[in-house]
Amino acid sequence: MDLHAIQIPFHPFVLPFTIGLIFVAFYIIGKWIYWVSRFSWEDKKKIFVGLFSLKTPQAIWEVFMESLLHRKVFQRNTLLGYMHMSLAFGWFLLIIMGNLETRFFTHGRINPPYIPIFFEFFEHNLVSLDYGRFFTFTMDLLLLFVLSGVGLAYFKRFRSKPLGMKNTTKHSTIDRLALTALWLIFPLRLLAESVTAGLYDAGGFITNSIGAFMMTFLPLHNFYYASWWAYSFALGAFFVFVPFTRYMHIPTEILLIFLRKYGIAEKNIHSTYTQVELSSCSRCGICIDACQLGSDLGIVSTQSTYFIKSMRYDKPSEMLVDSCMACNRCDQVCPVGIDIASIRANERKMIQLFQENSYKYINGYEYRKAKVAYFAGCMGHLTPSVYKATLALFEKAGVDYNFIDRDGSICCGRPLQLTGQEDAAKQLIEKNIKLIENCGATVLVTSCPICAKVFTDSYKLKIPIYHHSQYLLKLAKESKLQFEKSDIQITYHDPCELGRGLGIYEEPRELLSLAGNLIESNNSRENSLCCGGSLGITNLTQEQRNTIASITLSELAVGKADVVATACPLCKKTFKSASEDIRIADISEIMLGAVQKSANKLISKEVNKSVIINN
Repeated sequence: MDLHAIQIPFHPFVLPFTIGLIFVAFYIIGKWIYWVSRFSWEDKKKIFVGLFSLKTPQAIWEVFMESLLHRKVFQRNTLLGYMHMSLAFGWFLLIIMGNLETRFFTHGRINPPYIPIFFEFFEHNLVSLDYGRFFTFTMDLLLLFVLSGVGLAYFKRFRSKPLGMKNTTKHSTIDRLALTALWLIFPLRLLAESVTAGLYDAGGFITNSIGAFMMTFLPLHNFYYASWWAYSFALGAFFVFVPFTRYMHIPTEILLIFLRKYGIAEKNIHSTYTQVELSSCSRCGICIDACQLGSDLGIVSTQSTYFIKSMRYDKPSEMLVDSCMACNRCDQVCPVGIDIASIRANERKMIQLFQENSYKYINGYEYRKAKVAYFAGCMGHLTPSVYKATLALFEKAGVDYNFIDRDGSICCGRPLQLTGQEDAAKQLIEKNIKLIENCGATVLVTSCPICAKVFTDSYKLKIPIYHHSQYLLKLAKESKLQFEKSDIQITYHDPCELGRGLGIYEEPRELLSLAGNLIESNNSRENSLCCGGSLGITNLTQEQRNTIASITLSELAVGKADVVATACPLCKKTFKSASEDIRIADISEIMLGAVQKSANKLISKEVNKSVIINN
């Protein structure tokens, strides 16, 4: 039968597929147009400029690598990555090869979308045509590729640990319906094509074999139309479910990648871009295992996947909004790259506890002029050995500094930001900016990553901002500080705000390597565990915080290090509250203990009490 010589074939069974395809196509296109139309003029300009730049091919490449090949998921677990890749990329290849097949056999004619999908129903003599065996073999091979992913998906529902997931997402009813339809699509395609192959001997190496086997005990002609109807219904049902389920992430993730490449990002309030991000979440559940509330405390109902789901469909509960340590581990592992931290922070802003003049009573402070302004911060004052060691090193290096919050100051504002109190934080920020500017310093140094984060992101200062680990390393490279390296074994803990928050990983390690030998823990750098003392969560008990800290410490101490080094006063305080058996020290204390012996006499006995040997 030459499809080119006759009218385009049709059968009513294609209607469920066709109706579903038309519905989802119009919905997605309409949704994309609606979203883009609601962007600000500034963002629209970024899209227009980016569209005709190298950012577009870069976005296409990222779509290929992440949406089809699922590179980030592969990096997490090979089996999990293969499962996602075989379903996405395999289905994509089936569509591409199916269109090439129909174009080839109809001599280039443009066919309705249902023809490539159901080609074997309309054409029974493929094997006898030129290159027919090539196409039947390739299509069977690709179908087997996809079915292997479906098989892994079935397996994952019952045993997810081999695929690198201790916990999986709890789905809604409509999500389950969509998942069932998706799981049925390819087995039903295999059934329909195998029945056809058994009746007409026109399939590939799999479908012909299955068809021949079924012919031995089944009246295949009774299953012929029913199998094709079932396949079409499964496809149509899945397409209709897509906009209302987690599978909306499939088309939306593509849009998100392009928008991100064009420079669109989450704002300081919810925006249309937020809606794009929420719809891009596949609720894969990878963030559940990354969250220490789940892994350490057994709380597996408040993770980011559930927060985003509630944000998309409803109003999240206070528990969902508040139950987050703001450690950004979920952001780090999210394969879609959703800015979960910013979305949660913006949602927290909806509840304001402070008034416009809440901090009007605070007076400004004035200090003598100095080149370096040192800010210890609230946690620094609660952990005085840290700032004492830091200032002792400044003295040794001859730094002209001013301890601007020695006698009295106000919070940097970051804790208020973490709980959504942005307006109150701005009041503190404005007062601190005046304090810092009046000091006349050319450099700002802080020992607290929490302070360093807000100074960098929100203060808009015109002077360099250093965490004390960075500045001490700078002094060492300028030969203003000299250290004696010993055989002490050190495990370094990356604080959340310093590492994932500011991307500072190398400088603390480089500085510590001048004092001893570094031992990396299993979860370090981007994957570092939170200490549990987070100021971003207020509904954890002290016992729960200690549990998280103890589990994190037990991993850090696995390498038999002599000391666990921190670069955050809050981390040190939290760790020491949870355990008295493991030596904890701030990086400044360790470096103070490594200062050349000839210089030790310049350091006061009071400060020396904070050296790691005495901790």
